Amino acid sequence: MNRFLFGIFPYLCLAVFVVGHVWRYRYDKFGWTTRSSQLYEDRLLRIGSPLFHFGMLGVVGGHILGLLIPQKWTDAIGLSREAYHVLALVGGIPAGVAAVVGLAILVYRRRTTGPVFSATTTNDKVMYLVLGAVILLGIWNTIAGSLLSFGGHYNYRDGVSPWFRSIFEMRPDVDLMAAAPLGFKVHAVLAFLLFAMWPFTRLVHVFSAPIGYLNRPYIVYRSRDKQAAGGSRAPQRGWDKPELSSAPTKGKS
Repeated sequence: MNRFLFGIFPYLCLAVFVVGHVWRYRYDKFGWTTRSSQLYEDRLLRIGSPLFHFGMLGVVGGHILGLLIPQKWTDAIGLSREAYHVLALVGGIPAGVAAVVGLAILVYRRRTTGPVFSATTTNDKVMYLVLGAVILLGIWNTIAGSLLSFGGHYNYRDGVSPWFRSIFEMRPDVDLMAAAPLGFKVHAVLAFLLFAMWPFTRLVHVFSAPIGYLNRPYIVYRSRDKQAAGGSRAPQRGWDKPELSSAPTKGKS
């Protein structure tokens, strides 16, 4: 079972992740959207969406630091293991809590607002459940791995992190995950399951971030009616200086 879950299952999920996105982009471009529901309700959305998205940015940043950067690199710059765990608690717990609270608000809004709930697919409902479980398990693992005891202190950077990197080296070290506590195992399996579900849910909007808005020129609105723009004259371009009229003004006698 360990060999399947931690040596084969990750590759199956990553394959579905890549092929699923290609398939959906080719055959469901109009569905490549979050199906925005702001018109139906925006009070809860204004609270829950920033909490969730900014919280997830912190969660993703913490995973990049903890999983992709080897421990010997942080040791080389003088960041001790104790200092790293303090950093993980101080930065990771607030980010995780913000993501969970934001997600809870968004799910509550989606469940209690009729038109929003009607636009929610079955895939999205399952995705919310798996995503919430992944975040909660991540918070628990961070707290338990730093403060509590699994029958001895467990440093996931000695086990989970090398295993995760070994997947992309095409030689998964299953034994590392076999020795990990149960919470880390479930967290890893659910995380890869979420990757497999990703292309078939609204999470695809992550790859459609409006980066072009940062350098897009201003939009200049012009009237289609030449008469409204000043009789028979051509409409003035938005970036031209305003023309001064030479016509005599009428005043009171």
